[in-house]
Amino acid sequence: MTTAQHSPQTEEEAAPPTPAEAKAAESGAAAAVGAEVAALHAEVARLTEEMAKYKDQWIRTAAELENLRKRTQRELEENSRYAVTGFARDMVEVLENLMRASESIPAGARESNELLKTLGEGVDLTLQELLRTFERYGITRLNPMGQKFDHNFHQAVVQIDRHDVPAGTVVQVVQAGYVIHDRLLRPAMVAVSKWVEPPQKVDTVA
Repeated sequence: MTTAQHSPQTEEEAAPPTPAEAKAAESGAAAAVGAEVAALHAEVARLTEEMAKYKDQWIRTAAELENLRKRTQRELEENSRYAVTGFARDMVEVLENLMRASESIPAGARESNELLKTLGEGVDLTLQELLRTFERYGITRLNPMGQKFDHNFHQAVVQIDRHDVPAGTVVQVVQAGYVIHDRLLRPAMVAVSKWVEPPQKVDTVA
């Protein structure tokens, strides 16, 4: 009987790392982790900066769109409010002619003449209806008698010496003005006072 023999060991068992080697391995791993963390921080900073840039662009774009919306809405409202401006400017003279026609028929003549009475009543009814239509569309007649002169709504055609009212007072309305809402259709043609000293009283008592 042959006795079995053990085969010789072909691989050496790995020796445990020395303290220096273990410390070097730990340092390398820590450096790798630190580099990865630094890279992540850099990426977060880049993304944060990019997000802030896009947020600023979005805010600017949203503000521009809101301004555009408001401007468009305002233009649409103005176009709607002032759509009849041209027609109203033409109708102003019609209204003034009707007023002059109504004023040209004296009350006494209306009472004594049936034809003039009927004609006057017809003119007055037409005048009142036209005034209601003007009011419905925001058209207002300006009769600034006694008011302070306003170059935004009045046009001075002459100055009149006065000592009983302050300078710049409308003392005569030559032609009435008109506005549609807050926009001038036709300025009121007016005479404006110019201040002069009142005449001195002469003492005639001897």
